Amino acid sequence: MEERFRKFTVLMTKIRRSIQKIKAEEMAEYDLKSPHVSCLYYICKAGELTAKELCDICDEDKASVSRSIVQLEEKGYVVCSSTAKKRYRAQITLTDKGKAIAENVVEKIDKILDFVGRDLSDADREIFYRCLFDISENLEEICNNYDEK
Repeated sequence: MEERFRKFTVLMTKIRRSIQKIKAEEMAEYDLKSPHVSCLYYICKAGELTAKELCDICDEDKASVSRSIVQLEEKGYVVCSSTAKKRYRAQITLTDKGKAIAENVVEKIDKILDFVGRDLSDADREIFYRCLFDISENLEEICNNYDEK
């Protein structure tokens, strides 16, 4: 059991660190940080999103997404519509400058995913993501039980 615990925790930590490092390295050329990756990626894929939708898709907290949006806006990568009463519900779209960067980010992500999954068949990948989803759900259930205490 001890070996199983070590494998699980060490591998999950190594994966998380690697992802964070890749995000940081890839965003450095644009003077952006790793939290901006998801914002750029998902807005590019959807065309436009609200901050709330981004929070839901990325599973990030409201404050983190709001900071990222403000920073992306300050750099001229996104614009927010002003028609919504609450900024949290305003539509966020990429500027032309933001589209160019976001398309590059999407391309890099696709290449990285292809590389890291190169030894997996489609069937292996499907099983892997199903298992990862189940593990995530089970861990979340445990955390929710802590929150209820």
